Amino acid sequence: MAEEMKETMEQYENELEASFRKMDEGDIVEGDVLSVSDEEAVIDLKYYAQGILKASEYSDDPNVTLTEALNEGDRVKAKVISVDDGEGNIMLSKREANQVLAWDRLQKLMEEETVLSLTVGGVVNGGVIVYVEGIRGFIPASQLSLNYVEDLNTWLKKEVEAKIITVDESRNKLVLSAKEVEKAKAQEELNHKMAMMRPSMVLEGTVENIMPYGAFVDLGDGLSGLIHISQFSEKRIKSPKEMVEEGQKVKVKVLKIADNKISLSMKALEESREAEKVETGIEYKEEEKAQTSLGDLLANLKL
Repeated sequence: MAEEMKETMEQYENELEASFRKMDEGDIVEGDVLSVSDEEAVIDLKYYAQGILKASEYSDDPNVTLTEALNEGDRVKAKVISVDDGEGNIMLSKREANQVLAWDRLQKLMEEETVLSLTVGGVVNGGVIVYVEGIRGFIPASQLSLNYVEDLNTWLKKEVEAKIITVDESRNKLVLSAKEVEKAKAQEELNHKMAMMRPSMVLEGTVENIMPYGAFVDLGDGLSGLIHISQFSEKRIKSPKEMVEEGQKVKVKVLKIADNKISLSMKALEESREAEKVETGIEYKEEEKAQTSLGDLLANLKL
């Protein structure tokens, strides 16, 4: 009996509160989903009239369906677009509410550099379309990947991770970049690999570029290092081309790792060989393998 009276009092208080409320077109209201179908969702607004949210008023994204997006009991914010649909219902639009509420959230997501998981919903000239907070966003082809994108159609329905790079509510402009996310991941992976390297390690690489001041050596797995002109030999040379040529395989010793740069030396490796000959009386054979290859170094590295 006491429970029944409590429920009756709560119901009375809710009805009394609803009787004092007034809804106008343009108001942003909040309510709970009572039921949902492919065509519409019925929303409890704690008001004398129920809210009706049509499928066309849920999102700008044509791929979103109400039954997939909403469940009974979900809480929804929407904009009042009509206080009476002719049958006493309040007509609602979450799509228009998104336009009012979403831009502040989008600005915050951009400032916090939040990585978003999105589905490519369309292909247009020069890029692809995604939806964030119900707002139509654009990823230019140049911002889709670190690699050149030849066929945009292959990206349709594809899952991408992207971050917002432009928010302009006045121009209804939302631009994102998946390339920036890939670049950050690649840099993180590079940092992991760099952290595994130590001075005095002996590696094998390929001369990829020769400059007047030294030669860059490709060490594999995205890493490269510089042999400064002073680190080729004990004797003075005028150009690195006296010692190496592009495409040549070389063994080098790591001198220093700093600021994501690897300093290498052929001279230090030769000095180590000479010291070993003096100490052991055993000559170093050129065909012997490097102490540590970069492949061995990174074989057990989990990224």
